[in-house]
Amino acid sequence: MGNINNYDFKGKKAIVRVDFNVPLDENGKITDDTRIRGALPTLKKILDEGGSLIIMSHMGKPKGKVNAKYSLSQIREDVAKALGTDVKFEPDCAKAHQAAADLKPGEVLLLENLRFYPEEEGKPVGIEKTDEGYKEAAEEMKKRQKEFAKILAGYADVYVNDAFGTAHRKHASTAVIADYFAAEDKMLGLLMEKEVKAVDAILKDIKRPFTAIMGGAKVSTKIGIIENLMDKVDNLILCGGMTFTFMKAQGGKIGNSICEDDKLQLALDLMAKAKDKGVNLVLATDCVAADAFSNDANTQVCPANDIPDGWEGMDAGPDSILKFREAILPAKTILWNGPAGVFEMEKFTRGSKAIAEAIAEATEAGAFSLVGGGDSVACVNKFGLADSVSYVSTGGGALLEAIEGKTLPGVAAVG
Repeated sequence: MGNINNYDFKGKKAIVRVDFNVPLDENGKITDDTRIRGALPTLKKILDEGGSLIIMSHMGKPKGKVNAKYSLSQIREDVAKALGTDVKFEPDCAKAHQAAADLKPGEVLLLENLRFYPEEEGKPVGIEKTDEGYKEAAEEMKKRQKEFAKILAGYADVYVNDAFGTAHRKHASTAVIADYFAAEDKMLGLLMEKEVKAVDAILKDIKRPFTAIMGGAKVSTKIGIIENLMDKVDNLILCGGMTFTFMKAQGGKIGNSICEDDKLQLALDLMAKAKDKGVNLVLATDCVAADAFSNDANTQVCPANDIPDGWEGMDAGPDSILKFREAILPAKTILWNGPAGVFEMEKFTRGSKAIAEAIAEATEAGAFSLVGGGDSVACVNKFGLADSVSYVSTGGGALLEAIEGKTLPGVAAVG
């Protein structure tokens, strides 16, 4: 694997996989440019050292079809502004040979959305895994994916993967493309390097106590990470919507709160596992309940296991917030993934904000804190605390899989 810090980019064309899957409003304007800002150090380094840039990314889920709603042409001006230089645009990422060949040192070319081609994700189109002929279709798509990756690789002398957000996918542009470059001409970008080091700090260089905060609606989406963390953490805070699956599993009344009825036994098993491993499992004791899923709803604070009929838990209550703080403030290593409530609605931000503030306090006292996953990142940005934690990860699924202990294809491919 090459090393971006000592690679000579002078006169070289670099094709860089970034994660510019940024949120857009109905007018196609970017509402959060965190991911673009995250890629700037790598992109600027290549340009400053006399290289030229071919930038590739996906946006949204166009499912292998051209869809103007997901066109990267919408962000070209924003990318140009961020880089401080003009950015050319190629409307077909598989037909950019001439545009790439014409690039001079210091020039930038942005390719159209990679996922307009089904070959990027490499999944057969219009056929289910259970259908007859799926195996043959999958083999055929695998060949097409390699061809697509070869086309992309043909544009450049060097490949840089700086898209941690897609590092858990074995896509043409994140993993397969690396096969077409010599070992010294493929490397991780600066953002990817930082992400990998941050995950290592959480998993391999643990300073204790280690507190992990897992939020969000469902236990099922976090099961792998929760189980892997059981062997590593001292305190595990489980909050957000998943709280009510745990409450119901113990015989509590949860009103209309979100609940995975098929995961009640799993919740009890996780509680037993935590006890067995000596992990301090922290669950909400009270919550802010509402009589409708709305910012205009009537609210009341009630025990998390005794919510009146017709009401639903929307945020952590004051007693829960105190318990969360008790587990966060003394920590020396902190991981946060997932909010404590429906933080998008102003009435239900208190729990998530309290967690963010406690993490910021602990970080100031010397803790290493890693915040990752779309909602948690949105939380720290909303509360203006992104600069008060040690590291904000750009990868949601990739971060979770790395913490689960899985190998990330996008990292392995350049190794």
